Amino acid sequence: MGIVSGLLLLPLAPVRGTAWVADHLLQEARRQAHDPRAVQARLAALNRALDEGAVDEAAFEREEERLLTLLEHPARPTGPTTTTKPARRRHL
Repeated sequence: MGIVSGLLLLPLAPVRGTAWVADHLLQEARRQAHDPRAVQARLAALNRALDEGAVDEAAFEREEERLLTLLEHPARPTGPTTTTKPARRRHL
């Protein structure tokens, strides 16, 4: 980034910083929401709630299905990746 463009974009720095922080918070929230240990803990809490009568059978089945889907198909990481491009072959 050049000096002129840096000076012109300086007033947007707080907005860009806020967007960066929000993006990282969202990524961390998604990672934690799809952590298998957290999903298993939510399943255990859901079973306790059903046993105590705090949740009805239909709501239990809907939430259980959603949580089991999270366990079976974990979300792919989002955001920038650190993979590198494969080297191009040179034909001699």
